[in-house]
Amino acid sequence: MKRINMLSKADMVKGQGVLSAHDEQVELAREVMKDRALIRENSREASEITHYHSINPEFYLSAFWRRRQGALVGYVHFLPETVENSISLPRVAKNIFYKYMISFYKRMDYLVTVNPVFIDKLADYGIPSEKVTYIPNVVSEKNFYPLGKEEKRKAREKYGIRPEAFTILCAGQLQRRKGVFDFLDVAEKMPECQFVWAGGFSFGKISEGYEEIKARMENLPENVKFLGLVDREEMNQIYNMADVMFLPSYEELFPMTILEAMNCGIPILVRDLDIYQPILFDYVLRGQDQEMFIRTLEKLKENRQFYEKSAELAFTGHKFYSREHVGNMWESFYEKIFQEEQARKREKNRGDAPNRRVVLWENKKQQYI
Repeated sequence: MKRINMLSKADMVKGQGVLSAHDEQVELAREVMKDRALIRENSREASEITHYHSINPEFYLSAFWRRRQGALVGYVHFLPETVENSISLPRVAKNIFYKYMISFYKRMDYLVTVNPVFIDKLADYGIPSEKVTYIPNVVSEKNFYPLGKEEKRKAREKYGIRPEAFTILCAGQLQRRKGVFDFLDVAEKMPECQFVWAGGFSFGKISEGYEEIKARMENLPENVKFLGLVDREEMNQIYNMADVMFLPSYEELFPMTILEAMNCGIPILVRDLDIYQPILFDYVLRGQDQEMFIRTLEKLKENRQFYEKSAELAFTGHKFYSREHVGNMWESFYEKIFQEEQARKREKNRGDAPNRRVVLWENKKQQYI
């Protein structure tokens, strides 16, 4: 049986979406490839495909000898521009890290990105578009799903939320780019609503905006709760106790939190970013500034018909990004690599094997959408 080795150290940083995306993808890969490939994690054994989920230095070095075994697949969870406002480091250190990141991606034979916008962005760094495949994130219905009224009531009681309070949730790391200050400003202007932030400083003191956010947290409005870092196993309760998911981020890729909220069937309000256009369609509500956010949140609170329609659209998004749909994309992707690797090995046995990095993409024009 063929082998796929999943390499990741995303669990080194608690509370980041990369870890959630890794766990969901590995579980899905095991499901769709169960009769054709053995899925291992962080194994040193040989494999036809090595799939890198994180870009740790030891993985970079391992690419030299793992390429002799088979194809290398890299998962693009971020680019320099998405990291820029996530961590606070000296400019020299950031520039070195960014060069390393792009070098890591260039070392791969195949790349997968969760947002099609990043295909062109990677091309700007000198990575051929033919090398990149778009496959979106996915969230299991076993982990995230709507709860009944009584379970929602118990969840609110657990976290100290009044049963009647219109509750607005944001889930994500505490960083400047996540729109924390907009979240707090909107909360101050809507004192009749309860605002909850689930997430913390995943990168500690080097989280961008750490000092400013900490200072603001020392004098929170009465209607704001920060829950800190929350285990993923508890997040289904937290989404379900909320009336709205509000994500005012300035920069994102394809947040797992949006998919998780979709699964739970609650309306989702995001900042109107270009990067969302090819992935979120009409499944979410959009705003450009605090005034628009407040206007939309108030309409959700006061207009039941608008609320129910917005919740229905979000749940429709969950159906579009179903495990079956995304699973088919991964199955096709892995099967294509196996076929290309077999063809390359046949050529090698005849003594005229093509260079994988030069011609592997010649016939790869289909994006699995």
